[in-house]
Amino acid sequence: MQAETYKPEHFLWSFDDGIATITLNRPDRKNPLTFESYAELRDLYRDLVYCREVKAIILSGAGGNFSSGGDVHDIIGPLVEMDMPQLLDFTRMTGDLVKAMRACPQPIIAAIDGVCVGAGAIMAMASDLRIATPQAKTAFLFNRVGLAGCDMGACAILPRIIGQGRASELLFFGRSMSAQEGHDWGFFNAVVAPEALHDHAKTWAKRIRSGPNFANAMTKNQLNMEWDMSLDAAIEAEAQAQAICMQTRDFERAYQAFVAKEKPVFEGD
Repeated sequence: MQAETYKPEHFLWSFDDGIATITLNRPDRKNPLTFESYAELRDLYRDLVYCREVKAIILSGAGGNFSSGGDVHDIIGPLVEMDMPQLLDFTRMTGDLVKAMRACPQPIIAAIDGVCVGAGAIMAMASDLRIATPQAKTAFLFNRVGLAGCDMGACAILPRIIGQGRASELLFFGRSMSAQEGHDWGFFNAVVAPEALHDHAKTWAKRIRSGPNFANAMTKNQLNMEWDMSLDAAIEAEAQAQAICMQTRDFERAYQAFVAKEKPVFEGD
């Protein structure tokens, strides 16, 4: 894909100076997802693996809300008419979105205002960094519609962010987590005023863009890989990853800048 010319059908995309912004754009219905938008988002994140011009990603929603999750009429209604193979195709496809978000090397910053529920909460969870406004209301509400909380990796990822007990509370009850709770529990990295949300996300994205992008991608890869490694295996994997990074020009640039008492200018190679 070419970041400058990419034109999605089911959400908004902008690209400027290494930073891509994905905006869910159905504000009249609080930005729900459809079969088509799930698949298009999944394919985009897969393509971003090979798009080196994108250094950081901001994920947000239009109209004062992040996302209300799967559209009741476009998704929930058709699901009750499907047979088991069709349902499994759907749940695997939605899970593939999370896999693609975690596998894309660029750090993803979720900028969350208002409603952030269901699959919307999952996309926030699958991001690398999360910034919220005080109005953010996050709920993994699958239990409230007769489904298990184990959706799209929630039982694997959420406990690693906020702990087993707190994750269990949200998944069993489907209740809303306030922005303050989310910040106290470590789900949100920061809570800022609504008018500052996108500027704050852009500031963080610029910091990432200006960093050693190859090394940042390696960090994200190791964060993913080390979930199910033994300590010995993780230390060995990190030794190999760091040795690879030590061969990059960015590592040499950092050294030369230090010697010259200058700030390093990283180029991602």
